[in-house]
Amino acid sequence: MWYKGVIFGESSYEIVLWFMVYSIMGWIVESIYMSICNRKLTNRGFAKGPCCPIYGLGALSVFFMLRPFADCPVLLFFVGSIVATTLEYFTAIVMIRIFGEVWWDYNEKPFNYRGIICLESSIAWGFYTVFLFLFLQNFVIFLVSSIPTSMGKIIGSLFLILYGLDFSTSLYRAKKQEKRKAEEEKEEETAWQRY
Repeated sequence: MWYKGVIFGESSYEIVLWFMVYSIMGWIVESIYMSICNRKLTNRGFAKGPCCPIYGLGALSVFFMLRPFADCPVLLFFVGSIVATTLEYFTAIVMIRIFGEVWWDYNEKPFNYRGIICLESSIAWGFYTVFLFLFLQNFVIFLVSSIPTSMGKIIGSLFLILYGLDFSTSLYRAKKQEKRKAEEEKEEETAWQRY
């Protein structure tokens, strides 16, 4: 699993652990924010565990794609807004195809498109991109480098295995619930047709 490959100039080991850190940090921030908004504890991940892989994928995609602009915060802001908003849009399309719904709703926000992207969110992604390059990536690199490699490989392997199992189980439950809901709707429709 831990081959000595290099992806975009970085070791696969570092990329997996960076992904893990960003996914967990994203889950923490999103869950805290939504818990405050909902005034109750809210798990924002699809699976049960403390992980939102879209944040890991998003952070690493933005980092690797926008490294050429790292020295220009203004350009980073605008290009980061576009890249992250595009990622958010395509994530929503995939979610609609797989789950039949999107787990966020921007319909109440001004300048939104179909409730899945909005200007406010795009601006926030721009600031997040600048923050990622100026501070966050250095913190993540420091955090990962402070873990002994042998322990990091164990932690990374466990993370991938446990998240894979958690995601698979959650996906199975979601599909089962979706099927049950469709059957209930069909039964209700049939019952109405009898009258």
